Amino acid sequence: MPDPQPTALITGITGQDGSFLAELLLSKGYIVHGVVRRASTFNTERLDAIYADPHELGARLYLHYGDMADGASLRKIVADAQPSEIYNLAAQSHVRVSFDQAQYTADVVATGTLRLLEAVREYAQSGRPVRFYQAGSSEMFGASPPPQNEATPFYPRSPYAVGKLAAHWFATNYREAYRLFIVNGILFNHESERRGETFVTRKITRALTRIKLGLQEKLYLGNLDSSRDWGYAGDFVEAMWMMLQQPQPDDYVVATGESHSVREFLTIAADRCGLDWKKHVETDPRYLRPTEVDALCGDSSKARTTLGWTPKVSFAELVAMMVDHDLELAQQERTLAEAGHKVVSRGLSHG
Repeated sequence: MPDPQPTALITGITGQDGSFLAELLLSKGYIVHGVVRRASTFNTERLDAIYADPHELGARLYLHYGDMADGASLRKIVADAQPSEIYNLAAQSHVRVSFDQAQYTADVVATGTLRLLEAVREYAQSGRPVRFYQAGSSEMFGASPPPQNEATPFYPRSPYAVGKLAAHWFATNYREAYRLFIVNGILFNHESERRGETFVTRKITRALTRIKLGLQEKLYLGNLDSSRDWGYAGDFVEAMWMMLQQPQPDDYVVATGESHSVREFLTIAADRCGLDWKKHVETDPRYLRPTEVDALCGDSSKARTTLGWTPKVSFAELVAMMVDHDLELAQQERTLAEAGHKVVSRGLSHG
């Protein structure tokens, strides 16, 4: 019999994808558990709209302190949450930063996934069925020419991508060795107004809206010619859920099928702000990767046919959505500045 109220566990629930996925699952009647790293400052702002005190009647979202570097905490959380579905979204996910923190990235992204898979294997051995989603990345394709699909050879070009590829093969091995229901979702770039401000898309929309309102003067970027397949994160998390509802586990590429350069993203965002970006943008070699991925464009035919998934938000709509959101933030900042409060410029980004 199907679970009358399915229960999901999400690692990385405080991130962009985790917050969208939690919202989706709650809307479908799930009980949702999330893994949160302990910090001295609050890091759950993306969950504010859906979080309720767990002591309140009817609460269905529960947060647990844990870490992908701590296998014991992962085993305990899995045992306590008793999930029917697990979504592994946790990662050090900034590609440029992974070159500076290669060992940490490998430990969290690759070995962290292995720790969680071990916890899942032990949990499943007790007779409790569970379905597992592993968040892969288009960065695993790296230097392989587009379009990339499930049959495209992997050629990672960063410590982050290598870590994700190791996690992908750990997941595949555990699926085959222990006959677990494990899927690999190979998602291409997906953005939203919840994207972290050090990622290039949000860095652009945040900076341009602040420039428009006189809160900063310059935007420093790296390679403007790299091309990515950018979609909307809210659309992509729906594909994650769809993968775990299939009768058999498999691997799926999720992408829009369109590729756009950083320069194109910058141009559309600047036009919406009424700015000439060439007057404000400068190149900073610190933001260039030692090994670049020139072009990514996904072929998601399998996901569209098998899952029935299609992206709903276009590239232009995505950029407009992010600009409009950040313009509101910039207006709030300017109001505070005019009232005498100090506004801090975000200059320590790694775009």
